[in-house]
Amino acid sequence: MAVYEHNYKPYAGRITPTWSRFLIIPRHTYQDIFQSKLYIAFLAICYLCPLIMMILIYLHHNLNFLGITRLRPENLLPIDSYFFRTFVYIQSSFAFLFTVLLGPPLISRDLSNNALPLYLCRPFSRFEYVVGKMSVLLILLSAIMWVPGLLLFFFQAYLEENWLGPNAWMAGAIMISSWAWILLLSFLSLALSAWIKWRMAASAALFAIFIIPNAIGFFISSMFETSYGHLINPSMIMQTINDSLFRQWNLFELPIWMVLPPGAAWFGYVAFCALCLWLLALKVRAYEVIK
Repeated sequence: MAVYEHNYKPYAGRITPTWSRFLIIPRHTYQDIFQSKLYIAFLAICYLCPLIMMILIYLHHNLNFLGITRLRPENLLPIDSYFFRTFVYIQSSFAFLFTVLLGPPLISRDLSNNALPLYLCRPFSRFEYVVGKMSVLLILLSAIMWVPGLLLFFFQAYLEENWLGPNAWMAGAIMISSWAWILLLSFLSLALSAWIKWRMAASAALFAIFIIPNAIGFFISSMFETSYGHLINPSMIMQTINDSLFRQWNLFELPIWMVLPPGAAWFGYVAFCALCLWLLALKVRAYEVIK
C-alpha cells in the first residue's frame, strides 16, 4: 500500500526507563482489582489480624488497662517468636486465598486471546513479562504479610526498651518466611495459569497442590518411616521452614518420621520453584506450534 503523505513524526513524549517497563502490567491490573468491591472487602479483612495483634502489643504496655483489670504483663499473651509465628501463619492463609482469586487468570487470559505476540513484539522480553505478571502478586501479598509484620515488630520494639537487640532475628524470620511463601504462591499460580486456561480449573488445581500431596506425603512417610516423603508436600515444606526460622522446631514433639529436616525442606522448596520456572519457560512464548 503506497503512502502519499509523509507527515509521520517520531514519538516525542517521555520514554519509560527500561528497568521499570514491567511495572506497566501491575499498574493496569490493579486498576481492575480496586474497582471490585469484593477484592477491597477481602483486603480489609486481611488487616484484622495485624490490628488485633497491634492492640495486644499495646495492652502489654498500657498501665491504665493493667491497673483496671489487675493483670500482669506475664499473664497476657507473650510477645515472642510464637506470637510472630502465629501472625505469619494467619496471614499466609489470607495470602493463599488472595492468590486463588488473582493468580489463575493472570497469564491464561493472554494465552486464550493470543495476546502474547502483542506483548513480545514490543521491546518487552519474556523475562519482563513474567516479572510483570508476578509483581501483581508480589506487591499485593507483601502488603498483607511482611509489611504489617515488620510494623508489629518495630511497634513492640518502640514500646519496650532493650527488646530490639535480643530479638532482632525475628525481623529476619518474618521477612524470609513471608518472601518464601509469596514466591512459592506466585510461581505455582503463574505456572498453573499458563497451563490451565480455565480459571475455575486452575483455582481448583492450586487447592489440590496443597491438599493431595499432603495425604500422599503422610502415607509414604508413615509406610517407610521416613520424613522425606513430605518433600512432595509444599505445606509441610513451608511449615518446616517457618518453624526453623522462628525457632519453634518440633513444638509438639512429633515422631521423627513426621519432622522434615530444614535442609531437605529448602531443597524441596527450590525444586518446586525451579519446576514452575521450567513450566513457564515452555508456555510463555510469542507463538505456539500446534501439531
